[in-house]
Amino acid sequence: MPQPTGRPGSADAQDPNEADARDGFSLSRKEQGEVEQKRPPRVAVLHETIRLEGEEELGRGLSALSLSALAAGLSMGFSMLARGLLHRYLEGVPGAFLIESLGYPFGFLVVILARQQLFTENTMTAVLPLMTHPSLRKLGSLLRLWSVVFLGNLVGTALFSYGILHMELFDDGTRSALRGIGTEVMGNTPLQMFTKGIVAGWLIATMVWLVPAAEHAKIAVIVITTYLIALGGFTHIIVGSVETFYLVFAGELSFGGFVFHFALPTLAGNVVGGSCIFALISHAQVRSDEAEEH
Repeated sequence: MPQPTGRPGSADAQDPNEADARDGFSLSRKEQGEVEQKRPPRVAVLHETIRLEGEEELGRGLSALSLSALAAGLSMGFSMLARGLLHRYLEGVPGAFLIESLGYPFGFLVVILARQQLFTENTMTAVLPLMTHPSLRKLGSLLRLWSVVFLGNLVGTALFSYGILHMELFDDGTRSALRGIGTEVMGNTPLQMFTKGIVAGWLIATMVWLVPAAEHAKIAVIVITTYLIALGGFTHIIVGSVETFYLVFAGELSFGGFVFHFALPTLAGNVVGGSCIFALISHAQVRSDEAEEH
């Protein structure tokens, strides 16, 4: 059977929209379209998707940011509450820790699917615009965003912790389980708060990077990533604030202990893991790909 010559203008010239048989199977245009649809997005596409989201966040008004951050802090309280309730009713069950840790992703699901402002997400999304176009104006916008969101998240976590402690919602067993979660967190040294915070920040940034590509698997990505944080006992500044504020309001932890033993080391670890490691590496990867293409 004669082979196509591939000469321009000849009847048997290879269509530019057809796959080269030397590189793979010959496919129709329709089949090529199906292949493109099934391929994961390029790294640059993910980077640009998250960068544009970060630009949008940097441009939001103060009141909108504050209310969204407050809502996120309140929502994150359900991670501790779900975990505490599971611990209460699974007490004595073999492998209970593996099951009760499934309560940890609940707050993240609410915050991310409702598009509320969570500080540890912003260590990834809001940093990419600054890395892409460094300027003092962008740095000022980033610090403004971080300050407003972090403060709003903390106020929300404090309100949630105070509410569930003083509203007489639960029996003594559940209240003891909630205190136990906070006590477990405070069992870490400040150095451990920092190092475990790095891993938690890295995992949250990884989740933020994966969600745009996940399409119909977004919930699975959120659950699996945050479940790993719970299993590893890694420290997260917002969820951990709910857990430790509960101890503060119960009179079992001083506010100074909260700030210096937990909050500052954990905050630093989350920022290092999310911004200084994952976001920087991901941005550098895209820059390297661009340089090679040009």
